[in-house]
Formats: sequence, structure tokens, C-alpha cells
Amino acid sequence: MTAYVMAHLRPTEMPNDEVLEYIERIQATMAPFGGRFLVHGSEVEVVEGTFEGAIVMLGFPDRDAIHAWYASEPYQEILPLRTRNIPGDLWIAEGVPEDYDARETTAKLRAARDG
Repeated sequence: MTAYVMAHLRPTEMPNDEVLEYIERIQATMAPFGGRFLVHGSEVEVVEGTFEGAIVMLGFPDRDAIHAWYASEPYQEILPLRTRNIPGDLWIAEGVPEDYDARETTAKLRAARDG
């Protein structure tokens, strides 16, 4: 099942040399694990609530590939370049199958609620 890494990066000053190096090197760390950028540097349009910062979204073949990439030596080598300079949150979520139907989820939630 396709899995995703999503990051909400908080506003900071203009990127310093460490951040620029991180951006230059990250793609090469993802490639061996089948990872790719899905969202990177896009403007965020807020339609509900508030939001400050930037979103980065990566896609990988599955959750195991994400964990292998994140723990890999090449990624761990560059990770401090980002974490020292850009505060943010990072999370992993699996996608849904192509035939996903939210009505089935609703039925399961109703059944669990109603016993």
C-alpha cells in the first residue's frame, strides 16, 4: 500500500547554506527506496482554519520503505541540516486502495458505535 511522509515546516528566515544543502541532497537519499516528491515548495491555500509554513509530501511504495529510507545512513547524515534550521512536524500515513469507498468506513464506524 502506498505510504506518505508529510511534513509541516514552520516559517523561518531565508534558507541558509545548510538548508540548501539538505534540499540538494535529499532526492538522492529517497531514490533507492522508491521515494519521490509529491508536494514541495507549493503555495498553501487556506480554505478553513489557519496555516503558517510549508508542506512537503513524499510518496513511497509502502511504510517499510519509508522507515528504511528514514533510518538509512545517507538520510541520517543530512537530517541535522534540516532539523537544526527548520522547526516542524513529520508524520507517516498509508494511503487507501483505488477502490476505497468511504461509505464502507461509515458502516464499520456505525456498527462499532452501535454494538
